[in-house]
Amino acid sequence: MWCDTPAGVIDSSSAASLKLPSRAAASNTLIACNEAFTASPPFWTQTRFSIGKFYSSIEPVYSFVAVLAKRQHSHSTSLSVEPTMHTLLHIDASVRKTSNPNPDHNSISKRIAMQFVDKWRSAKSTDNYIYRDIGLNPPAFIDQDWIGAVFTPDDRKSSEQLEKLALSDQLFNELSQADVILISSPMYNYGMPAPLKAWFDQVMRINKTFSFDLARGDHPIEPLLSGKILILVTSCGEFGFGPGGEREHMNHLGPHIKTLGRYLGVESFYEITSEYQEFGDERHKESVANALKNAGLLATDLASKA
Repeated sequence: MWCDTPAGVIDSSSAASLKLPSRAAASNTLIACNEAFTASPPFWTQTRFSIGKFYSSIEPVYSFVAVLAKRQHSHSTSLSVEPTMHTLLHIDASVRKTSNPNPDHNSISKRIAMQFVDKWRSAKSTDNYIYRDIGLNPPAFIDQDWIGAVFTPDDRKSSEQLEKLALSDQLFNELSQADVILISSPMYNYGMPAPLKAWFDQVMRINKTFSFDLARGDHPIEPLLSGKILILVTSCGEFGFGPGGEREHMNHLGPHIKTLGRYLGVESFYEITSEYQEFGDERHKESVANALKNAGLLATDLASKA
């Protein structure tokens, strides 16, 4: 389901399908864990035909088909298969804007996420796209009245309680539509920004995203949604937060979101990280460049399979 790959290392089967080196730069980690990658045959498999044999086999019937086609032209009906539509839910959590008077203040995580969106939408132009910038428009924090409303049966909720849950209901509806969830977030104090935590608290609801049953014993919580893909884009001031890194034990961003993802219905998880922001050196530039490249490659790869 999910894997913990050492920092800077990509699962070999994933690397092959993404055309990425098996060992990425330490400044940028793309963790791709998808059972389908390891279970499926090589991504690009060619079947060869003998062209000469093929044409010789159809030559006797060609003239007949051509004549028949002319006769039936006025009555012909073309059949087409409509492409499957998907929904991409895009959540930006940085409190920074993408364009500021000082470019050094522009959000890096939002920039990388938009690279993914642009590549995805160029390949899947008919897909639905839902966007929320919760960094600039943060959801309300939950409170005691919110909790009381959540645990009140629907047929007994007051008008005040329904109003209290209106935003939560809207966020859940957006989530439930999504096939692909893209979350971009900077690392604040080694964890997620407050607006992103507020979003998770609002959207994760009993009997909506998860069920609770003590009959299950010591593991009463089970997700109600399934089949979703989550791409997490993060930016960090320091470095070495990935598995095996020197600051792995300080990373309360990616692992936290990966854990919560299960209760959003996530079954495939990917993470793209840029690092070294506080250093502002060549390592940072290289890290951002690699993250942008990997975001585009991942979007193109996932879109081709959707």
